[in-house]
Amino acid sequence: MTILVTGATGNVGRQVVEHLVKRGADVRALVRDPSKADFPADVSVVQGDFLDVDSLRNAMSGVSTLFLLNAVVPDEFTQALIALNVARSAGIERIVYLSVIHADLYVNVPHFAGKFGVERMIEQMGFKATILRPAYFIQNDLTVKDVITGYGAYPMPIGPKGLAMIDVRDIAEIAAIELLRREQATEPLALDRINLVGPQTLTGTDIAAIWSDVLARPIHYGGDNTEGFEQNLKQFMPAWMAYDMRLMGERFLTDGMLPAAGDVERLTALLGRPLRSYRAFAAETVASA
Repeated sequence: MTILVTGATGNVGRQVVEHLVKRGADVRALVRDPSKADFPADVSVVQGDFLDVDSLRNAMSGVSTLFLLNAVVPDEFTQALIALNVARSAGIERIVYLSVIHADLYVNVPHFAGKFGVERMIEQMGFKATILRPAYFIQNDLTVKDVITGYGAYPMPIGPKGLAMIDVRDIAEIAAIELLRREQATEPLALDRINLVGPQTLTGTDIAAIWSDVLARPIHYGGDNTEGFEQNLKQFMPAWMAYDMRLMGERFLTDGMLPAAGDVERLTALLGRPLRSYRAFAAETVASA
């Protein structure tokens, strides 16, 4: 029985592969460029692309469980639907899909709306799936480390509602646990949705205060300007993506990313340990600089 991991060379996918291997799973990794596939020797690597149907058919042949992770790209929804249809044709029933928290709330944000559409298709197509809905990735803030340390400002538009930020390492481990739970079940398990959240819901000023403590100097929060956020992002990403991120930031300000009752306790029990905190991430980042 084989687990296929898509997005396997990305930050989450690579760690999912590693967790599965450590737990003795038979793992196949779908990659665009095999030269970047630095996996343990017993991982089967297959080259493919979500828009190359024949490559997907080859990759999914003989697979029992699928980890579906799509990058934020203009045709993300199309890519996911092709993958789901090929998976159904291949007889794959067991899926873990990486969506996003509040996909049904942030309806005007393109990559949220796309993921919610994929969730609906998973349900309508009758897949037995776990839909993982992560909040903001803590490690996203590595992209603004130099702004924090060099200019004394935390620039992300987090706002006053707060985000239940989660460490990418926790996301990957939970995904691996769910993949193995479905893979090892005698019968396909019922569809389930799990919010992936961190141990605290933090506002922009909360995060600035954490960095102030860790760096032992004042860091101020200055991130509510979503127009400026978009313009900064346009310096290193396509304009459509920068606008998508701006729309997401606007929903951060108005709605936040809040856990449901029992989310933290459920994840803690699933992992068998506490969730990693933002403060721990900040301290690790400073220590490794």
